[in-house]
Amino acid sequence: MTDEIKIEDIGTTDKVKLGIAVLAVVAGIAAYYVLGAQAAWLRWLCVLGGIAVAALIVAFSRYGSELGQFMASARVELRKIVWPNRQETGMTTLVVFVFVAIAGLFFWGLDVVLAWATRALTGQGG
Repeated sequence: MTDEIKIEDIGTTDKVKLGIAVLAVVAGIAAYYVLGAQAAWLRWLCVLGGIAVAALIVAFSRYGSELGQFMASARVELRKIVWPNRQETGMTTLVVFVFVAIAGLFFWGLDVVLAWATRALTGQGG
């Protein structure tokens, strides 16, 4: 299986669409400050409207279509996953807890031995 990385230059129309989308977001934010005397919900509605317009513009660009293709292929891959049942999940969790307890005891013991050796060799320590 060979995956090649394709580097494609975006077209002029997609650059224009992205520029307009950025301008829509900036216009929504600018409207928030221009309408400073208005109600807060109206100001936030302008910001959300700018973001919604920008999302709509990007959705009809090449990036929007690539995002749709990615989401469709992600759903296909998600269907291939075999999830463990309740018993397997419980056993795996138990094994992890036991291993963590054993590792904790091991490192606690190692710390005690090394602290004792340090005290014995240097005469320092509690």
